[in-house]
Amino acid sequence: MIKELAAFCSSRGVDAYLVGGFVRDWLISAKPGHDIDIAVAGDAEAIGGEMAKELGGTLVPLSPARGVVRVALPGDNDGPSWNIDVDGYSGRIEDDLARRDFSINAMAVPLTETLEPSELIDPQGGRADLARKTVRALGPTVFQDDPGRLMRAVRLAGQLQFRIEPGTSKSIAAAAKLLGDVSPERIREEFLNILSLDGAKGQLEVLDHFGLFGQIIPELQAGKGVDQPRMHYWDVWGHTLHTVEFAELVTKGHQNSPIYSCVPWTQDSEAHFEQHATDGHNRRTLIKLAALFHDVAKPQTKFLDETGRTRFFGHSEQGAEVATERLGHLRVSSRGIEMVAKMVEQHLRPTNMKDGDEWPSDRAIFRYFRDVGDVAIDTLYLCLADYLGAKGPELVHDEWLNHARMVGHILHVGTSDPVSPTSERLITGHDLITHFNLQPGPEIGAVLERVEEARAAGEIETKEQALEMASNALKFLADQLDTRRNGSD
Repeated sequence: MIKELAAFCSSRGVDAYLVGGFVRDWLISAKPGHDIDIAVAGDAEAIGGEMAKELGGTLVPLSPARGVVRVALPGDNDGPSWNIDVDGYSGRIEDDLARRDFSINAMAVPLTETLEPSELIDPQGGRADLARKTVRALGPTVFQDDPGRLMRAVRLAGQLQFRIEPGTSKSIAAAAKLLGDVSPERIREEFLNILSLDGAKGQLEVLDHFGLFGQIIPELQAGKGVDQPRMHYWDVWGHTLHTVEFAELVTKGHQNSPIYSCVPWTQDSEAHFEQHATDGHNRRTLIKLAALFHDVAKPQTKFLDETGRTRFFGHSEQGAEVATERLGHLRVSSRGIEMVAKMVEQHLRPTNMKDGDEWPSDRAIFRYFRDVGDVAIDTLYLCLADYLGAKGPELVHDEWLNHARMVGHILHVGTSDPVSPTSERLITGHDLITHFNLQPGPEIGAVLERVEEARAAGEIETKEQALEMASNALKFLADQLDTRRNGSD
């Protein structure tokens, strides 16, 4: 790709430089990604348009005010897709670099077919900061010029596992209130990128330290200092952040750990959490987002019952409402909002399905998978993370093992035939209508639900048994209807 871009610019006499993250990553690992930033001398929009036409891509405006455009090149069987961001400059390239955000992003190398580190242009000391593993802002007005850089600084530090230079930290804290001027879409993009990183809990704590987290999800701040029953090691705030941490860890496999080797895990599990969920992110990131919201409504639902025990009745349902509203404000996709809200609403259900010390019945498991649907598996892993986030250092291994096995049982039964709601039904609504000469109506669905629950519990296996049970169910419904009519008379 570099050769193609170099040939394009050379043929048109365009002075061009590779800049930004591509150069930074190239210097760190020699394996940069498929996003390339180019600074060109001249009209970026016109040059980008020609580039898109020449290379078979699509021109996408990124920043109309600054004239920044993207050339999106689709992948094929022989290679990946590429995003080529083209930015124009006038005067010297050094002057352009001085206007950038951080020193490690303010390096350039001439766009030629062979990239030579000896030709690196580094007027701001970016390479030295790379060696020091430091994110350093260029000048005192970096964040005032573009408040979106406040989030970018934290994301870069987490992504590269760098520290933020002390002077830059002070500047971020001083400018934190400017985050309110940044578009919700941009905040969402940076926040989900931060959440997708390994060690996301630490980056959330950095956001909170700088006063940024409270502007992104202000509802979570109320959890600080809210005590919980003895079964919880941390307050609501600490429990929330640790649940995010454990949601990340329980979705990464066994990791040769006595804790995580208890988690049910197969190759199917890995594939499940790698699936795209919303806004360019996978299910692993989304379960961490759900972990953030799972107890968000505890502060307002806290009360003491007649025995003096702390309760949080309705916090799951209210939390789902809070998540829906806040994620809507952040312009998360409707699918992403629905998935998170459902996980928050149902996160207690796997544990509540137990009958005393007895594990959930097949019938209860069928109902769970039917009701929770697309995020039934994800909610089970959120339940595991919630348990670990409650116990903390006081985790008792045997009790954790039993809990993990219970969740594994739900997962196994719920994803195996014939219990899975996705498997073929023994009878259909059409069967009921034709066999019993019925008219379409709500009783059809009620009967089918009873039949499917009985099948899930292993009580019936054949179509004949299903029709016999349907007959009894229809008689029962008819008797109920007669009773109600007689009562009203």
